[in-house]
Amino acid sequence: MPQTGIFNYPSIDRIVFGEPFIEAVQKEADRLSVERIFILASGTISRETQCIEDLRATMKGKIAGVFDRLRPHVQRDDVIAATAEARAVQADLILTIGGGTPTDAAKMVSFCLANDVSEYEELDPLRWVSNPDGTAVQPPSKVPTVRSIFVPTTLSAGEFSAGAGCTDSRRHVKQMFRHPLLAPVVVILDPAICLHTPEWLWLSTGIRAVDHVVEDLCSINLQPYVEGTARHALRLLADGLPKSKANPDDLDARLNCQTGAWMSMIGGAAGVKKGASHGIGHMLGGVADVPHGYTSCVMLPSVLAWNEGVNDEQQTVVSETLGRPGEPASQVIGELISDLGMPTRLRDVGVKQDQFQEIAAASMHDRWIPSNPRKITDPAQVVEILEMAW
Repeated sequence: MPQTGIFNYPSIDRIVFGEPFIEAVQKEADRLSVERIFILASGTISRETQCIEDLRATMKGKIAGVFDRLRPHVQRDDVIAATAEARAVQADLILTIGGGTPTDAAKMVSFCLANDVSEYEELDPLRWVSNPDGTAVQPPSKVPTVRSIFVPTTLSAGEFSAGAGCTDSRRHVKQMFRHPLLAPVVVILDPAICLHTPEWLWLSTGIRAVDHVVEDLCSINLQPYVEGTARHALRLLADGLPKSKANPDDLDARLNCQTGAWMSMIGGAAGVKKGASHGIGHMLGGVADVPHGYTSCVMLPSVLAWNEGVNDEQQTVVSETLGRPGEPASQVIGELISDLGMPTRLRDVGVKQDQFQEIAAASMHDRWIPSNPRKITDPAQVVEILEMAW
């Protein structure tokens, strides 16, 4: 029987790549006729560079406010605070400059503005709920009207999706919120602004993008188009990450990494299901405060090894794409990570063994656990993977 599937194009007008971000933002703001831009920026960009001030000077009064107090993993109370400030200045566009935290926070602010959320608890009934069988319940929500432009400085690539992860710090769990129009109007890929990104963050989020494509290539519902884009993304990332580490000023290598991260999100748009590296990784952030990119560094090789024997043919494609046919994908990916100087074990990122049960229990509620190629039906199996990664 022929393969069937649906490819959903995200609600993004355009990707601008290789152009200085200030020029691109000015052009896009004029095209969209916006007047009150609210910026969500990383602390590094806001407090240690001139980027915001240079942009403010160029935009001539169109910057209505700047919020740069976001903590990692998009804490729900930070979202509430940022929403209040965006609402107060009557923002008509949200602009992010930074990594995955400002990106997801911008989606959450847009979501909160649309749904009149001003209190912590008001997000509870709007979150995406994953069932044990892999199905999900998405409560009805209002259409976001304040859209975004994203200028990413890392490679986790959340700027290309319509979903946002937000941590409920009271329950110690990262939750999902979605709406098609949470995807940005524009993504601007400027390799020069990424020179400000700390090396560990650049490289670890690059492995996050590698995680996207590897779990796509090993997915239970891989599509032909996605296989092509994923393989090319993997080549770009495996080439660009070591080059950008060796020579941080190599803008061509950085743009190749950004292009690879962009292409790593095609599978998400197509509905290709991820596996346990993503499912467990989400909870490492919420439970153990592991940085987003590091979760992929420490989990992906062990998940690949745990899945061996179930999807060997697909794992072979990963190794072949990286020029090492016949070698285990878990080993090939593990060596890519270690050669970049990234952590490879849970203990390297501060996870304690006495947290395994909590991580496993929380992971069972993540939407990507039921779609892992080797079936996971019990938290004990998640603990088994965690032990492999310890």
